[in-house]
Amino acid sequence: MTVTRFAPSPTGFLHPGHAYSALFAYDAAKDGAFLLRIEDIDPVRCKPEFASAIIEDLRWLGLRWPEPVRVQSQHMEDYAAALDILRGRGLLYPCFCTRRDIERDAANAAAAPHAEDGNFIYPGTCRHLSASERAEKLAQHGAANWRLDIAAAMKQTGALSWHDRAKGQIAAQPDLFGDVVLARKDVPASYHLCVTMDDHLQGVTLVTRGEDLFASTHIHRLLQALLDYETPDYHHHALQTDPSGRRYAKRDKSVTLQTLRAEGKTPEEIRREIGY
Repeated sequence: MTVTRFAPSPTGFLHPGHAYSALFAYDAAKDGAFLLRIEDIDPVRCKPEFASAIIEDLRWLGLRWPEPVRVQSQHMEDYAAALDILRGRGLLYPCFCTRRDIERDAANAAAAPHAEDGNFIYPGTCRHLSASERAEKLAQHGAANWRLDIAAAMKQTGALSWHDRAKGQIAAQPDLFGDVVLARKDVPASYHLCVTMDDHLQGVTLVTRGEDLFASTHIHRLLQALLDYETPDYHHHALQTDPSGRRYAKRDKSVTLQTLRAEGKTPEEIRREIGY
């Protein structure tokens, strides 16, 4: 049975691009199951009113899903348990570098590499700290970001791959991102960890999402191997754009589904305009 999911973050109102992604997952489930998940791990940007609006908009579009909806902020103990497993295997280390520190160290490098998202790859400054230095800094700072030692992790898993229905078999290259953060001082678990664990716990067999998240799958495939999870199939679809060719974004409040509904648009008109 095919199990898909739509997993928005409640940091704003849904726009037509979200509608396309949700309908894409809904259709891909066919006679299987379509799940809704609310990814609200960021306590600053995520708002309950946006989560309520997401549910209202999706129901207006005609989508249905089984209850209860998984809300990430209600399951932090699950993510903490996964972090403990990785920490126990020596794959996590505390990082005390600020964004400014990373930018400075990268600027001082002769040819600082960049990750897929355009940011500097973390140079591994805190990875080289001794156990006593880490303990001293933890006592001094009280908290730290926790990074995944990518090289050590890849050594444990060996070569990995995953299948994308649009692009075929893909060789996993998690080192494209460097040592990613899996838990922050202010957010106890990262997107990478939470989405990987949730897809496993919910039995998702096909992950459909926008092609802007294609590169993240390299990290998710590594985490699946480390945590002994099954690997789902993937399909990264093209992103929707407005009539001018610009990608839809939450910051553009004029094209939210709420605004379009207020202007008298029907679900059928929305579906037709985005190709459904």
